[in-house]
Formats: sequence, structure tokens, C-alpha cells
Amino acid sequence: MKAIIFGALAAFVTAALIGKPAIRELHHLKFGQKILEDGPTWHQGKQNTPTMGGVIFILAILVPILICLPAMIGAGEYRPLLMLLLSLVFGAIGFIDDFTAVKKKRNKGLTAKQKFLLQIAAATLFVTVMRVMGYIQPTLAVPFLSFTIDLPWWLYLLFSVFVIVGADNAVNLTDGIDGLCTSVTAVVAAFFTGLFVYLDSPARLFSAALFGALLGFLLFNKHPARVFMGDTGSLFLGGAVCAMAYACNLPLILVPVGIVYIAETLSDIIQVVYFRATHGKRFFKMAPLHHHLEMCGWSENQIVIVFTLITMVMCLLSVWGVSAL
Repeated sequence: MKAIIFGALAAFVTAALIGKPAIRELHHLKFGQKILEDGPTWHQGKQNTPTMGGVIFILAILVPILICLPAMIGAGEYRPLLMLLLSLVFGAIGFIDDFTAVKKKRNKGLTAKQKFLLQIAAATLFVTVMRVMGYIQPTLAVPFLSFTIDLPWWLYLLFSVFVIVGADNAVNLTDGIDGLCTSVTAVVAAFFTGLFVYLDSPARLFSAALFGALLGFLLFNKHPARVFMGDTGSLFLGGAVCAMAYACNLPLILVPVGIVYIAETLSDIIQVVYFRATHGKRFFKMAPLHHHLEMCGWSENQIVIVFTLITMVMCLLSVWGVSAL
């Protein structure tokens, strides 16, 4: 419990303290968000709001983890380090994307192919190392049902890479309005903290630090946002969410706890498929889902509150789902 309190509190205080100077520096560097012309028209007022703010919670997470890391490694525990490394690699991919977009003065940085290949490489390496070190087994435990599925290693690896890359991009897609991705992921981090406590896993330090850092970042990212996390932050968070799921060897738990990420992604896929199949008609007023709700008259705060509550309910149900294993 001391590790949880220390991790969450240290990360929260760090994020709260470095937030304002970080935003000033991003302003100074002219790292402003470029708003897509085909996005909601009312979002144009957010033009040039500092982006790449994910560095705030990334630095905040580093503080408690690096302080405790020598002791954990001395005890032969490497999971928090591997979780951090996966998140940082995905965050670095996002940073390259953000930085390229800012320097070229356009909303796109890396090509989709470049980003995809880098994500596949990072996911493959992470799962392989976790397997070699004995932290995961090629077995899928199905939440809410008391059975498991044994897979050949090669199939488990392919499945895991698909899950990690897909989830990382789903979290990235959820970052579309002020405070949404931050709030939803904070709830997910709280769930995994409780799960790691139940499992008596040292990984609880990482999830607790993530929870505290996101609460600190939310002080600046809530509506009206003074800073956006950018791909730097959202891809880092996608990696962090996946790392937590694999640290407890329960990748399928991402389905219920990540229901908002999934809904956002499905809405985007449905929109594209329907648009092509009907030669120009739209299933949603705008995709992903949060933009559709905005077009229906929902405020950003309403969407954030409802999506966060949905995540809370699904995380509570997942407690029962895990206990059934």
C-alpha cells in the first residue's frame, strides 16, 4: 500500500508542478496543435493550443518508478521496467509524429505505414521479452468465464501484436476532445492498480504512478484544455494500458475495461466501410463516436462524464470477471 500511495502521490505532485512551466515552454517552442479542416468547426478555436503535453505525465510517471527501480531490479523484478519501456517506445513514436507535424506545419507527421511498422516491432519485442523472462504464458484466460485457451507460441505472439497495436491506436483515436482520453485512462489505471494489489504484483507501482500522473495532467487538460497530450501522450497511454494487461497475463481484460476505446474505433471503421459501400453516405454524423455526439448537441464535458462513467461500470464488472477465472 505504501508503494501505491507513494507512486500516485509523487506522480500527481510532479505533474501538477511541472504542468505550467511545460505549457509555457511548448508555447515558446510554438508547438501548437493544427486542427483538421474536416473536423468540427467549433474546434477551430483550439488552433495552436500547445500539443505534445503528454511529456508532462510521462515525466511525472518516471519520478516514482526511477526512485524505486533499483530496489525492484535488486529483487529480480523487471516487470515495471518492461512496462515503462513499452510505453516509452510508443510515446517516442508519437513524439516523432508530433514533432514532424509541427515542423512541417501540418496535422500529419509519420505516415500510417511508418507508424504501423514501428508499433509492430515494439509490440513483438515486448511480448517476446515478457515470455522469455517467464512473466506471460501463451494462454488466454477468458474473463467472466472459468476457462482458458492454450495457444501455440507463434499464434499467441501474432494475437498479442494485433491486440497491442490495435489497442494503442484505439487509445490514440479516443484523444479527440478535452480530457476524454485522460479521464478514461485514469479509471483504467485505477482498475489495474486494484488488480495488481489483489495479485500482489509489483506492477502496482506503475499503474498507481500512471493514475496519479493523469490526475495531475487533467488539471491542465480538462475543458477548456490549456494543453493537449498529442500522439506523444496518447500512444504512450496505449502502450501503458497494454503493458498493464500483459503484466497480469490477462490481455482479454482489455475488452471490458477498454470498451470506450473499442467503441471509438468501431465507430470509425463503420463510418469508413459504410461510406465506401454507399458511395458517399455517412452512418454517423461524424466519426469517431465522440464527434458524432458533439454533432448531436452533447457538450465536451457531457461526453467525458458519460464515457468515464461507462468505463467505471465496466471496470467494476471486470472485478467480478477476473474473480471468475
